[in-house]
Amino acid sequence: MKDVIIRPERCMGCHSCEVACAVAHSKSKNLFLAPGEVPVPKKRISVEHIPALEASMPITCRHCEDAPCVSVCPTKALSKDTATGTVSHNPERCVDCWTCSTVCTRFSSLYQLILAVGCWTASMACNYGVIDRRTEEGTVIKCDLCEGRKLPACVEACPTHALVFSEAGRR
Repeated sequence: MKDVIIRPERCMGCHSCEVACAVAHSKSKNLFLAPGEVPVPKKRISVEHIPALEASMPITCRHCEDAPCVSVCPTKALSKDTATGTVSHNPERCVDCWTCSTVCTRFSSLYQLILAVGCWTASMACNYGVIDRRTEEGTVIKCDLCEGRKLPACVEACPTHALVFSEAGRR
């Protein structure tokens, strides 16, 4: 299965991935028109700056093989496509309980590294927007790997190739 591979050593914190993601999920698909849409399109990737490490980290859903978010969803709004490996979200079934967010393990190994070097901050207790609230519709949003596109918008927009769309074992 292909996934967005993150190479944090290449990230310069420009947020191009966030903008491209929001525009790709807008109605107009236009950089200049998207900010005026109602509701304003939301990104499904976040760039988090970690001052103690002097680094920026793009963070998005990794569509886990075991996908704990899928197993805890009480309404089955999240499901795993066995053919593509993508964790999909059905907003019509979502009741915005946010249980999925509480079990997201996207960066548990990063958390352990941060704890080891002693630069844990209160903001790291959340899931970094991997699963984000979208209260306008009463549901959550998450990365869908830009379904229908050959390459996710975040990967396409990254000027330093900190994001790569590849098989999980390859770079």
